[in-house]
Amino acid sequence: MKEISVFIVEDSLLMQKIISDILSNSEEIKVIGKALTGKEALQKIPLLKPEIVLLDVRLPDLEGLEVLKEVMSKFPTKVVMFSAYTQKGAEITIKALELGAIDFIPKPSGEVSLDIFNFKDEIISKIKLVAGIDIDSFLSIFRGVSLTEEAMMVKKIVVIVASTGGPKAIIEIMRRIPSNLPASFLIVQHMPKGFTKSFAERVGWHSQIKVKEAEEGDPLLRGVGYVAPADFHMLVEKIFPSQNKFCIKLDETALVNYLRPSADVTMTSVAELKGKEVIGVILTGMGKDGLEGARRIKEKGGIVIAQDEATSIIYGMPKMVRDAGLADKVLPLGEISGEIVRNLS
Repeated sequence: MKEISVFIVEDSLLMQKIISDILSNSEEIKVIGKALTGKEALQKIPLLKPEIVLLDVRLPDLEGLEVLKEVMSKFPTKVVMFSAYTQKGAEITIKALELGAIDFIPKPSGEVSLDIFNFKDEIISKIKLVAGIDIDSFLSIFRGVSLTEEAMMVKKIVVIVASTGGPKAIIEIMRRIPSNLPASFLIVQHMPKGFTKSFAERVGWHSQIKVKEAEEGDPLLRGVGYVAPADFHMLVEKIFPSQNKFCIKLDETALVNYLRPSADVTMTSVAELKGKEVIGVILTGMGKDGLEGARRIKEKGGIVIAQDEATSIIYGMPKMVRDAGLADKVLPLGEISGEIVRNLS
């Protein structure tokens, strides 16, 4: 098995040793170099060509974010931020991720965290996870979307919902969606907690558009897909009442159809805001989730597409929509992407 090569950029010799010792606990990981300063890191990284750079935010010469910018612009590499200043939700973390860092590992108790060895399994797992990401696919996604005024002016919203058999069906649809459509894509796949983030990444790898697990407050952008996280209903709300800008709202209220996330909740939320500018797509799955959402989309003038029986693994959800007379089109899986594109164009 090929070893995962890691380069550590950390201004404390003690922390360098602790981190290196942690990574050495895995036979699959090899530390191939270290740097105490940003300038030293920028000299060594292009020569050693590590698979992953573990980068501290606080360095004595260049800030870690400056090093990150330089790395991503001149020799793109998978970078994981490692610092007391990268706690989830902190401004520095968001900035690092915007600049191209793939993930972050917080130090639990400040810059010199002697207790970090207690988190060795989590750190090793994260390094292995990042190693499995294709850097070219990541860069195409990372560079593909900017938070511009135009990107935030979402004309239409496509809601794709599924249960049993859905992951493969969703990938089949999304891989055929071009990147230049004036729409956002909301995906509700019934899936256990802990799986939706990986599923979103997998859909993204196969897609021409960026796809991510939805987070509270995410701005809705054109040409971006959002996967409802397990155990949360995914809704959409206006950012400014007078403008055509929207964001994601996550809700932990009661189960709907014994489910959370529920397709009905997402579809109804979108129908209320965008009306005839909504396309609802109901794919393979058991039960009736999506039926009331499809009804609301139709009442507001939107379009509903249902998968046909022959290509469904379980013909439950789309059958309910078809039998209720709510489907504008009932199509085999292979034709659904084309119908979505026609309606968006």
